[in-house]
Formats: sequence, C-alpha cells, structure tokens
Amino acid sequence: MLSLIGLFLSIIVLSRILLYNRYFPVRGIACSSMPDQPAEGIMVLDLRAYNESYKNPVPGARNIPVAYLHRYYKEIQHNNIHIIASDKVQRNFGIRILKQKGFQIKGCTIANINA
Repeated sequence: MLSLIGLFLSIIVLSRILLYNRYFPVRGIACSSMPDQPAEGIMVLDLRAYNESYKNPVPGARNIPVAYLHRYYKEIQHNNIHIIASDKVQRNFGIRILKQKGFQIKGCTIANINA
C-alpha cells in the first residue's frame, strides 16, 4: 500500500514537471513581432521544424528545431538570442532549454499567431 502511494506521488510530481516545462509561460520574455533588423549582437534563432521554416523562412535566422537543441546548442555563437517559435509550447520549452545552457533570451516571436 505504501509503495502504491509512493508510485502515485512520483507520477504526480513527474507529470507536474513535464507540464510546467511546456505549458507554463516563461516570465520576463517579451513576445513581439519579428524585428526588421535585429539589434547588434543578437542572434535570431528559429526553433520551428525544418518543414515549417522552409515554407516561411526568416532571412538571417539560424534554424535549429527545438527537438535538436540539446544536441546542437554549441553551434549557437551568440549569447543574446531572439527566438522564433511556431506556438507557445515550443516557445516555453525552447526558452527553458536555452536558459539552462546559459543563453540570454532577449525576445521572442510566435510565427503562427493563431497558436
């Protein structure tokens, strides 16, 4: 009985962590429309999937889908980043990964406004 309660509590804690990383907004990051020209020293990072970014490319943006961030974050050459995401879940998850890796997120743009 005690192990069943422990298992139940473990499931609740793990699901809460997973839900938090994806669905709770990250504070302090302003979302706006894509700037015409990013400020000096800020890299534009496109977190959308390759097939989405191919259909609607952003000139000058580096495309690393959010699923590949853990593997390719070392290819990001600037510390200050403006991200482009396709929806709010992708934005939240991508910002949290990048912050864990030590990057400063200066702003974000959601490419699909209806999301």
